[in-house]
Amino acid sequence: MSKIRIKNFGPIKEGFLDNDGFMEIKKVTMFIGNQGSGKSTVAKLFSTLAWIEKALTRGDRDSKYFETYNRFRNQYLTYHRIENYFSPFVGTQLTNNYATEIEYEGDSCDFKFYNGAFHVQKKNKNSNYDLPQIMYVPAERNFIGSFREGRETNIVLNSLREFITDYSLALEAMDGLVRLPINNVDVEYSKSTKTVYIRKEGGFQITLPEASSGFQSLVPMYITSSYMANSVKPDNENAKKMTSEQSERFRIEMQSINETPGLTEEQKRIARSEIGKKFNKTAFINIVEEPEQNLYPLSQNEMLNSLLEFNNILPSNKLIMTTHSPYLINDITLCVEAYNLLEKIKKAHKEAELDAKVAEIVPLKSVINPEDLAIYELDEKDGNIKLLGNYKGLPSDENILNFELGRTNEKFSDLLKIEDLCL
Repeated sequence: MSKIRIKNFGPIKEGFLDNDGFMEIKKVTMFIGNQGSGKSTVAKLFSTLAWIEKALTRGDRDSKYFETYNRFRNQYLTYHRIENYFSPFVGTQLTNNYATEIEYEGDSCDFKFYNGAFHVQKKNKNSNYDLPQIMYVPAERNFIGSFREGRETNIVLNSLREFITDYSLALEAMDGLVRLPINNVDVEYSKSTKTVYIRKEGGFQITLPEASSGFQSLVPMYITSSYMANSVKPDNENAKKMTSEQSERFRIEMQSINETPGLTEEQKRIARSEIGKKFNKTAFINIVEEPEQNLYPLSQNEMLNSLLEFNNILPSNKLIMTTHSPYLINDITLCVEAYNLLEKIKKAHKEAELDAKVAEIVPLKSVINPEDLAIYELDEKDGNIKLLGNYKGLPSDENILNFELGRTNEKFSDLLKIEDLCL
């Protein structure tokens, strides 16, 4: 399990106050809080560090490359435009004496940024490391519908440009109609005209740019998440291909095994397996900003269930979300309760009669083991982070999003009290 500690970086000050400051990134991890509280900051940092861990494990670069002075800030954090989040500032110039502290503990590598320097510690054993396909789904995805084919190279935002590339691969891999999780609507892609169509059976047919903002946000996220989740499944024909550089390194390493004298066939088999692990992706890390974007509450529920289903395809997959939606927290609670209930049903040996009843409420492929869930609440006022409490694994109602839902009721009650004074 990966862990990350952040202090004095952007809006985050003391950071997480428990567990020596380390936040565990579990199979399903959510970050909630006001705008400007640092939700996306954490997600972007994790995305960057997880990618560096993958690159080191696969052998794309060595430790010294990443430890080169200021490369971490000037080359890798610029990808997400967070290179200027270091503290403290002196006027408009960054000092070299950063107060920023960042630590990452992964399955294969540990990283530490302290006093302006980035340090790499590779672990001796990485047999538990699953090489991931990492995808960052930016909030700006709803602009995709307005782009003309081939114009994505002009996009300044790196994460959006790369996401469009992945989205294009997903579209090319489509075969016929794909049913969306909302509104009983299908998506179809014309490879000849490079056009995405939204279709409703017996009803309308429109292009994606003509569709509502909810569809423009959902379609790229859903289609690409489905493609990526299935691409890491064993023996999948649509697996995302290696780059030419990676293919050449793979060929050279395999050839060296065959040409090494004295190795038994068993030793060669083990060596080939280890090299395969370095290049074959066996996990999907899906990092999604505001998955609820422009969606009706019921659609948010159906969208979330689909992302959780993709996440549950492999035990090594991870789903990381930033959100402002109280509905997603409530829907996550349903998925946890459904898991707990299925466990009780299993112990009672009543699966045949009760599993179907649970499925009418929560899709069985979308349930969540409470031990696999972490929800972190970020406070923009003091820059602290806390882990949302739970009761028997169920997320606590005592969270900032639920408080905001209750705020309107409290104000309405106050208005009624003033009205009583008129009598």
